[in-house]
Amino acid sequence: MKPDASAGVRPSWWRQCAFLVPFGWLLCFFLLPFLIVVKLSLSALRIGMPPYTALFVVRDGMLQVAAQLDNFRFLLSDSLYLGAFVGSLRIAALTTLCCLLIGYPIAYCIARTSRPWRNYLVLGIVLPFWTSFLIRVYAWIGILKTEGLLNQLLLTTGIIHTPLSVYHTTAGVYIGMVYSYLPFMLLPLYAHLVKLDITLLEAAYDLGASRWRAFLRITLPLSRNGIIAGCLLVFIPAVGEYVIPTLLGGADTLMIGRVIWDEFFNNMDWPMASAVACAMILLLLAPIALFQRFQTSAGGER
Repeated sequence: MKPDASAGVRPSWWRQCAFLVPFGWLLCFFLLPFLIVVKLSLSALRIGMPPYTALFVVRDGMLQVAAQLDNFRFLLSDSLYLGAFVGSLRIAALTTLCCLLIGYPIAYCIARTSRPWRNYLVLGIVLPFWTSFLIRVYAWIGILKTEGLLNQLLLTTGIIHTPLSVYHTTAGVYIGMVYSYLPFMLLPLYAHLVKLDITLLEAAYDLGASRWRAFLRITLPLSRNGIIAGCLLVFIPAVGEYVIPTLLGGADTLMIGRVIWDEFFNNMDWPMASAVACAMILLLLAPIALFQRFQTSAGGER
């Protein structure tokens, strides 16, 4: 009986189809919208709907490309956009640093607790994700405003005598950002610290190393990939944050997400907004590539 030649073909064909599904999803919902944004960034503003000129025009029976780079030139020369980029990078970097300084001790303590308590503590980190992000940010308005819970608590305990002005300030933005993105720092740190071999620390103590020296020479280097992954998971989305600066920040809190929103919906300048969005994506390519590299190296180590 001759073997069926198609028997060895079917698994390979089904495997290819399985790979085509995610690639098709990324093509339709990521690559094509991004190409549309790039197309808009190369167009010019016009009065009407749609509020941009066509990228391809037919003149004298010939197809011509009407692309122009004026939006990117203006982006590099205008202080508003440069200030928004610098402000976004500064706020994202300080948010990442605060999340690391707060999150590392918490993740270390959780990793060192017994297994039943450890599971409950990790559940407590994940629980905020069960609530809408917008609702969680709105809750901070009731906490930070002048007559909010924070000022009432501090006034009642006598720590302050006049209400603090935190709402609609940059400080309020930092509080909201750190609160919202802290779980993104905690989970990668915990995943690496919980796998740390305790016998390495015991050997260091037996050899006369202090707790601080053992931490610097053993714990910290072995958790490096978790630190990098957590920092990038916080920094990358924090750069383009829009909701928190809008709800908790003031007029002087300028971030690139608010600029893109204003250009799209207030000024109706779609080409300029698309150019700002493309510039932000180019700005984030380096940390995204770095994150992918360390994710790959971490996978190889496992």
